Amino acid sequence: MSFFNKILSSVGIGAAKVDARLASDKIVLGEELKGIIHVQGGNIEQQIDEIYLSLQTTYLKESDDKKYHQTATITKVKINEPFVIMANEIKEIPFAFPLPSDTPITLGSSKVWLETGLDIKGAVDPSDKDLLEVAPTPIVQTIFSALRDLGFNLRKVENEAAPYHLRKRLPFIQEFEFYPTAGPFRGKLDELEVVISNVSHQGVELLLEVDRRARGLGGFLSEALEMDESLVKVMITNQDQSAIKRTLEDVIQRYS
Repeated sequence: MSFFNKILSSVGIGAAKVDARLASDKIVLGEELKGIIHVQGGNIEQQIDEIYLSLQTTYLKESDDKKYHQTATITKVKINEPFVIMANEIKEIPFAFPLPSDTPITLGSSKVWLETGLDIKGAVDPSDKDLLEVAPTPIVQTIFSALRDLGFNLRKVENEAAPYHLRKRLPFIQEFEFYPTAGPFRGKLDELEVVISNVSHQGVELLLEVDRRARGLGGFLSEALEMDESLVKVMITNQDQSAIKRTLEDVIQRYS
């Protein structure tokens, strides 16, 4: 019977199971993700070589004129040394690690999840997935509020494969697409695309792509040649909302 159970557990039947129990599934960038790993022993004792936690997301990639979604690992954390779990034994292992500052905010199509896995020698590795709600830092939230005050509405949020000149630690960037529905830029811009990077306690770096609305024959020619877009980097430090609004308005006005 023991040999039969061993065969079954090697293909995942009656093997150990894993479940991540999060202190909260809502987290702000830079905070610690905390919880407990609940491991339930199966029908036989098994050696657990590793318990790993990995933050995952997807991003849009284009190849041969086709678009598809690719999975990316934001970070991976090992939380234990090898141990043996007996049949039907329960172990609970606490964990805590900081959420990387380049983790996507879960708006629009951007999804982030925690994957918990057991590495069991000679057996199918059981795993568990938990969706996370990742909120922006206060300064990023202030930037969004300032753009809203300038008449911009958030239209789309998407993770996209990073162009070579923008690629950093991760193979993608998160792009926020705004369009003006009121205020000083209505009728002047088609859209404003924002990429947020280098998030810290001191501030953030923004990459703005200002897409000017075509005006007249020359404007349409510029648009056809993609000359109607300007890329500009802006450093936003921790200031009050009115100061951030003035900074953004000045920069966008300069390139409109």
